[in-house]
Amino acid sequence: MSGALRPQSLMLTFLGDQVLGRGVRVYTGSVIEVFRSVGVGEQATRSTLTRMVGRGLLHRQREGRRTYVGLTARSEAILRDGERRIWGTGAVNRDWDGTWTLLGFSLPESWQRQRHDLRSQLTWAGFGPLFSGLWLAPGEVDVSPLVGELGLGARVKVFRATADAGMDIAEMIHDTWDVPELAARYREFDETWRPLRTAGAASAGGDALAARLRLATEWLGVIRADPRLPVRHLPPDWPAARAEETFRAVHALLDAPARATARRLIQTVPAL
Repeated sequence: MSGALRPQSLMLTFLGDQVLGRGVRVYTGSVIEVFRSVGVGEQATRSTLTRMVGRGLLHRQREGRRTYVGLTARSEAILRDGERRIWGTGAVNRDWDGTWTLLGFSLPESWQRQRHDLRSQLTWAGFGPLFSGLWLAPGEVDVSPLVGELGLGARVKVFRATADAGMDIAEMIHDTWDVPELAARYREFDETWRPLRTAGAASAGGDALAARLRLATEWLGVIRADPRLPVRHLPPDWPAARAEETFRAVHALLDAPARATARRLIQTVPAL
């Protein structure tokens, strides 16, 4: 968990923290300086910004000799979803009502790219493969935007369902998702960050903003991989709650010094 993080993942965290909901654009020189403190070099930061502009995730504008970047509708939607996952729904699904979303698809053998894209998007949305062409996710999941974006509406069928009384749901979950891997990711996150919770913000090495960016990026990576499986069908020592407590405690610990660093380093202008 403490290894190198993808620059784009860090960038999205940075934008969600410093730009989302503030009605501003941020000076690229400020982004470069902040990312240098996280261990990302100038060239990698510039390349990431350029790729994100090309993918419609950022818009770029020059003012005099300076370049500023701001959010697009697409990046704002991604960041709002991340914000909801972190601060809204959370990591532990205690309120599952027994409903599953079932999605079946049938694609021609020649459609390998479309099949790969659909499976990737379904995994991102919390689905797992019950059988080769039948995927499921806990709760009610609206897949219409996903299917529409891929242009596969005619090839996909979606149902809501509940399991029969005799179904071993815990066994089905273990057959469909890599539950030990999900648990290991939560435990690794907790083991990485809990010492900072105990030691205090000063142990972040004097750069609380960089530490908070790494913290939030790692945490979002963990919960994005978790389809929020119903906790009552998971092992009794399920580590998500403990890891989430560590995330929230460390985030709060770093908040004030991180904000002070951000005020010093980050220059913005109002969004147009």
